[in-house]
Amino acid sequence: MKQLSKQETRKHVSCYQYPRKNNIKSKVACAPSFSLTPFLPVYLTGTKYSCGSGGCGACTVMVSRYNPKTKEIRHSPVTACLVPICSLHGAAVTTVEGVGSISTRIHPVQERLAKCHGTQCGFCSPGMVMSIYTLLRNHPEPTLEQITKAIGGNLCRCTGYRPIVESGKTFCEETTVCELKGSGKCCMDQEERSFINRQEKICTKLYNEDEFQPLDPSQEPIFPPELIRMAEDPNKRRLTFQGERTTWIAPVTLNDLLELKASFPEAPLIMGNTAVGPSIKFKGEFHPVFISPLGLPELYFVDYTDDGVTIGAGYSLAQLSDALHLTVLEQPKEKTKTYRALLKHLRTLAGAQIRNMATLGGHVVSRPNFSDLNPILAAGNATINLISKEGERQIPLNSLFLERSPEASLKSEEIVLSVYIPHSTQWHFVSGLRLAQRQENAFAIVNAGMSVKFEDGTDTIKDLQMFYGSVGPTVVSASQTCKRLLGRPWDDHMLSDACRWVLDEIYIPPAAEDGMVEYRRTLIVSLLFKFYLRVRRGLNKMDPQKFPDIPENSMSALEDFPIKTPQGIQMFQCVDPYQSPQDPVGHPVMHQSAIKHATGEAVFSDDMPPFAQELFLAVTTSTRAHAKIISIDASEALALPGVVDVITAEDIPGANNHQGEILYAQNEVICVGQIVCTVAADTYAHAREAAEKVKITYEDIEPRIITIEQALEHNSFLSTEKKVEQGNVEQAFKYVDQILEGEAHVEGQEHFYMETQTILAIPKQEDKEMVLYLGTQFPSHVQEFVAAALNVPRNRIACHIKRVGGGFGGKVTKPALLGAITAVAANKLTTVITCIGFMNNGVIKAADVEYYINGGCTPDESESYLSYKVDEFCYIVLKSDNAYHIPNFRCRGRPCKTNLPSNTAFRGYGFPEAAVVAEAYVTAVASRCDLSPEEVKEINMYKRISKTTYKQTFDPEPLRKCWKECLEKSSFSARKLAAEEFNKKNYWKKRGLAVIPMKFTVGFPVGYYSQAAALVHIYLDGSVLVTHGGCEMGQGLHTKIIQVASRELNIPQSYIHLSETSTVTVPNASFTAASMGTDINGKAVQNACQILMARLQPIIRKNPKGRWEDWITKAFTESISLSATGYFKGYQTHMDWEKEKGEPFAYYVYGAACSEVEVDCLTGAHKLLRTDIFVDAAFSINPAVDVGQIEGAFIQGMGLYTTEELKYSPEGVLYSRSPEDYKIPTVTEIPEEFYVTLVRSRNPIAIYSSKGLGETAMFLGSSVLFAIFDAVTAAREERGLTKIFNLKSPATPEFIRMTCVDQFTDMIPRDDPSTFTPWSVRVS
Repeated sequence: MKQLSKQETRKHVSCYQYPRKNNIKSKVACAPSFSLTPFLPVYLTGTKYSCGSGGCGACTVMVSRYNPKTKEIRHSPVTACLVPICSLHGAAVTTVEGVGSISTRIHPVQERLAKCHGTQCGFCSPGMVMSIYTLLRNHPEPTLEQITKAIGGNLCRCTGYRPIVESGKTFCEETTVCELKGSGKCCMDQEERSFINRQEKICTKLYNEDEFQPLDPSQEPIFPPELIRMAEDPNKRRLTFQGERTTWIAPVTLNDLLELKASFPEAPLIMGNTAVGPSIKFKGEFHPVFISPLGLPELYFVDYTDDGVTIGAGYSLAQLSDALHLTVLEQPKEKTKTYRALLKHLRTLAGAQIRNMATLGGHVVSRPNFSDLNPILAAGNATINLISKEGERQIPLNSLFLERSPEASLKSEEIVLSVYIPHSTQWHFVSGLRLAQRQENAFAIVNAGMSVKFEDGTDTIKDLQMFYGSVGPTVVSASQTCKRLLGRPWDDHMLSDACRWVLDEIYIPPAAEDGMVEYRRTLIVSLLFKFYLRVRRGLNKMDPQKFPDIPENSMSALEDFPIKTPQGIQMFQCVDPYQSPQDPVGHPVMHQSAIKHATGEAVFSDDMPPFAQELFLAVTTSTRAHAKIISIDASEALALPGVVDVITAEDIPGANNHQGEILYAQNEVICVGQIVCTVAADTYAHAREAAEKVKITYEDIEPRIITIEQALEHNSFLSTEKKVEQGNVEQAFKYVDQILEGEAHVEGQEHFYMETQTILAIPKQEDKEMVLYLGTQFPSHVQEFVAAALNVPRNRIACHIKRVGGGFGGKVTKPALLGAITAVAANKLTTVITCIGFMNNGVIKAADVEYYINGGCTPDESESYLSYKVDEFCYIVLKSDNAYHIPNFRCRGRPCKTNLPSNTAFRGYGFPEAAVVAEAYVTAVASRCDLSPEEVKEINMYKRISKTTYKQTFDPEPLRKCWKECLEKSSFSARKLAAEEFNKKNYWKKRGLAVIPMKFTVGFPVGYYSQAAALVHIYLDGSVLVTHGGCEMGQGLHTKIIQVASRELNIPQSYIHLSETSTVTVPNASFTAASMGTDINGKAVQNACQILMARLQPIIRKNPKGRWEDWITKAFTESISLSATGYFKGYQTHMDWEKEKGEPFAYYVYGAACSEVEVDCLTGAHKLLRTDIFVDAAFSINPAVDVGQIEGAFIQGMGLYTTEELKYSPEGVLYSRSPEDYKIPTVTEIPEEFYVTLVRSRNPIAIYSSKGLGETAMFLGSSVLFAIFDAVTAAREERGLTKIFNLKSPATPEFIRMTCVDQFTDMIPRDDPSTFTPWSVRVS
């Protein structure tokens, strides 16, 4: 039986095969509305299914179409999860398998992505390949901008994007070397970077470009001639695809289309399926008939006239962009203001895939309230050309149309033929403005299209239009405000009235959907002010004598942040030149599965071929946060076709509640989303349909606890308090100069691993055995829970893990609940109360810190970590000091029990939440003492061999080294002065810098957590099979293990194979987490290899010049065992909580990061300009893997602290459940300049003196948070406001804007919180 957390991902399709292509023709056996992904042949598993809504890019394929009119072939990236299979008639579809494969020839795109280390878990890699490959098919020598643009619609949770961009850069003609002021020299050669010990040679290249095969466009497969003949066939006939419930009709002439629309007036027109598709899939919409005019020539044209441009409704948004670019190049600037406004928004609207699927006509006529284009088109006086059987007519794209007035809407039998966009004129200004959670591929929080016409030669308003999106159920026009302003001069008095009147006219209710009400009200006037400045600037350029310019310090408010292609350098110590060339340790070795990732041949759990009699499981979950289950009625579900059974708690033969984790709700539900029952059916579609038919009757139970505040009110906790303390806190507070009290709120984070939770369970015919294939970080835990549920010994349960498509802590415990997807994979949601005592010179004498986290409804890893009952707060409390010695320090913590899905582990496991609080109060102390944050950090940082609060001794010398090098080599002081100078000259944009130290803890306070075992076999041909208990999830664990085995056995890596992780071969393995994967499993493999080499030594001594194969053959003939079990006892860590002392961690990883940002005080947007990271890697076994882990963790941490925001309803419903609602960083969010240095030190406790780096840089992402705070502080200081404000993470655009208080935030209306129920609540 198979359980899936999203849509079914089995792939079947009827298609005609061409070499290296899959060309979908009209022969298809499927429901016509189904997307392409489920119908790809089962052996084409490279196209991955993740979000199902087109928002992540994992399922990207290339669709190629021939235009018989222009005789050109256009290649487009599309998301296979949305593109309807019937729409592909006559198109060539190329999946990643068609690009290249290991068995034939890998394509240069695949090779370079792999060799540039652009893959980690590999789940997103095929989509990345297809996006870059499609770009190269259209532009064999792309620009840097095109590379960044091409992957804007592809999300990656692992790599941090930099190596992916770098792989694409290798195809560009432009130089990819960072040059210093055009000198051709690398910026890293500056004297100020001379910190490198000249005795240690430093390397800066993780790959060798000389190995790359050249790109030869002539070798790409041709477009199938049969499809050209089909396209040019003059006798095309209407195509009809009939399904069980729906019919798909594709007309071939315009008249045919109009006849169909008259016959089926309610049938939607399907072109890109970007609007209808998600509504069907996620909102349950049903349409019996679909009409697809895709390819009709009458809908695809551009008509240039003297007055404007008419563009066919069938043009995709990408084609619209091309047409407008051409117009802008050919027309005078004064005529292209509307076009340039549209182009600016088209650049960031969705991703490349959606822009190539969505059409102009579809976007206009669907009239989404968040539309980025319609407000500009309306402000530019566009006209919609309609046609029906009755004839043609035109309607203005104006407020009546956008606000869905019946008299201004299309008739049911009409279609959009084209859109006419007039030229702008000399005294006509048009602008598009928007603000979103991130710069690209995100719906706008508020957007606007505005235009003003003046009486010729004056600044007297002749016509004014303002349209706002995302402020109501439709795009809204401020028409009354505009009317009142006619005849007024364009001056500050007009602006003041305009702001007041527009806020009166456009009212956002306090409980409005999507929340952020006060912020959106502020954006309404902030965007208006930006438009006002742009127009004033434009008038001044036309006549500087007549129209005064805007103030110099307002110039930066005119433009949005540009999108630049990131660049950077990675520095690490070169391998000792005397090291054996065969020894791979220390070299930047490519991930052992990288080529398979890039070709799509890496097999994940869901890629396995179907088994006979395979069933699919879909869940029915609770809709209440706390309620009694009155009844479960599954009769309607059981009556549906394909349904085999409905499973409830009563069907579990063993334990339904194991270690506090509940598999099926029984009698009572304790959170929204808790599994109540599951439906087993022959397909996932049938299972899902049936699951929705299960009727559950509830009776609410009080209290319903959602927030930490409510938990504290009801004394609801998951465990007792944990505490560490040193010195005398109360006494110290009596003798300090100042005391600072405050709160900090750190919200949770979605894991957002690209491979969703999937489990394939195969019951055996005898002995109650069960085999599971899944992606998990802890197979032994899965084995334990399954055995408990089935009431069988654990030796009957076999778990197999080939690879995991991203984990980040979310696949430690949750897979053990049989893919219990109800548990939201969020990190700890933390509230911290602090009291800090300090001297006026910045010395912190005392700190009293209390942590509360929203642990959810069950312990999971908030209270009982796995089955070992170690409190999650152990880790937050123990990590709370970060890099600072505070002589009188007390930290307490407690997890709150609420009616939210239980929260689980996340990368860093408490450190990103704990340490950011320390940085917050150190920064606040600096502000109080009128010192810089870095001065106070320096004053209070550990400086010599010290003991932590829990009495563990350590040497902070590597910390000091990283800190010093970070300050020096990032040119921190010079850049800080430059930022201050920038801030003096710019009122509406501010720059901020922050440098963050780190003392990251590695390991667990329980020694036996870090034990590990391995099994190494040597076969008679000399090949070696290595097995260990760790799970590969993209962190390069298997790659490093192969390097270890290669060194220990003194054989090439090519001799060594690592197949999978399995409970059959290595029992009782610990979880793969806490940055210990290579540490402990590497030691176990090393031990096994050393045992084998000890056995072989007598043979080697007798024949020292012999070959490895000869030695193995000889050993076999002498009956020497060629198999060995290796074992590592683990680090001897411990913690005595009663005595509040111990050595809970194996060692520390030190580091520092410096980030510089620029914030837009008017909108809350920010841009990360540069980041320098220095991490104490000791000796890096694989610098490429370690740098990749650092960069990926940093970007993930940056997301935690900036863009990623979980939103819950007051009833406990999580709103942010998809890429549309939850925004992880994209390629446009990473630093424009990104420098990473691995600092050398020693760590004799770990294998080869290395250190575990997988989680460390997650916290360093907070350097972006504090750089934002620094910029916001500069803005507040200039406005005469207090510099200190409570820490709030993430620092979203809303937080930034509303903290930069000004005249616009002051003028918005405020609501009494007691008079309404908000759309969302803060749960931390």
